Amino acid sequence: MGKFAAVLPRELRYARNHMWCRLLQDGRARFGFTSYAIRLMQDVYFLDWQVSPGDRVEQLQQIGHIETSKAVSDLFAPLAGAIVAFNPELLNDPCGINVDGYGEGWLFDMDCDSAPLWTVEEYYQFLADNWEKTQRLIKGKINIED
Repeated sequence: MGKFAAVLPRELRYARNHMWCRLLQDGRARFGFTSYAIRLMQDVYFLDWQVSPGDRVEQLQQIGHIETSKAVSDLFAPLAGAIVAFNPELLNDPCGINVDGYGEGWLFDMDCDSAPLWTVEEYYQFLADNWEKTQRLIKGKINIED
């Protein structure tokens, strides 16, 4: 999208809120921010969770906050399920998101049904279909029609 291609691993699944999902060997799902989201956010400075391990959450329930060089934003659950664990390293220093978003920069693990998530092709299509709206949002002109 734009000047830079969004490089997305094919083996992962993707959520509408720009999170990736990796199925773990124990049947749980691990989530993190896609490279597309990381590029939009730029540097992550602060991460705070409003839920605890063991809590059940609904899809799109607010679960935390993130502060980046671009904005302070709420974070929402990509699916309904139970939060199992948060990445403890990110609580101390969230810059791991910037450095290794698909590895050490993972956010949390959940017990959930990941079937509703998109394939990489479906996520690329979502990005393409929403690129103009994203550009208006980034430029602060979301309510202006083209």
